[in-house]
Amino acid sequence: MNEKAKYYIQKLQLKKHPEGGYYREIYRAAEMFYVDSPPKALKRNVSTSIYFLLGGKQISKFHKLKSDEQWHFYDGSAIRIYVIDEKGKLTEHLLGGNLTKGESFQLIIKKHNWFAAELVNKRGYALIGCTVAPGFDFNDFELAGRNQMLIEFPQYADLIKKLT
Repeated sequence: MNEKAKYYIQKLQLKKHPEGGYYREIYRAAEMFYVDSPPKALKRNVSTSIYFLLGGKQISKFHKLKSDEQWHFYDGSAIRIYVIDEKGKLTEHLLGGNLTKGESFQLIIKKHNWFAAELVNKRGYALIGCTVAPGFDFNDFELAGRNQMLIEFPQYADLIKKLT
């Protein structure tokens, strides 16, 4: 793994994330509210944020959330983010610092959309931040099952096999 990635993992005290890469929560709003109506009323924090790092060939596997998530680029290589929306349309985005190459510093991923990510430079790393509102809760996180995704989106079979 890249030396600067190792530095960030140690300095920021990052740990392995179930979807791939490394992370550490850095903010959880104290304010809470109900996200559903009774009898399913669930309380969630207004917002949360994490540091997230991918290094080398690590991927962020296909997953989805019940909240919108905003990705912020901080340092390293560009990241290619794949989003499959609720209608089944695939969109690719580049998150990074080179605006002349079509990269963006921030990206919003809408709730209920499947998404995954990989580094453009497989010898590099990327340090980003993720902000979730309503706040992240592992109960609202769904890691994709390869077989189910292949049934739902057979047109993206190669991508699904690579990122699940």
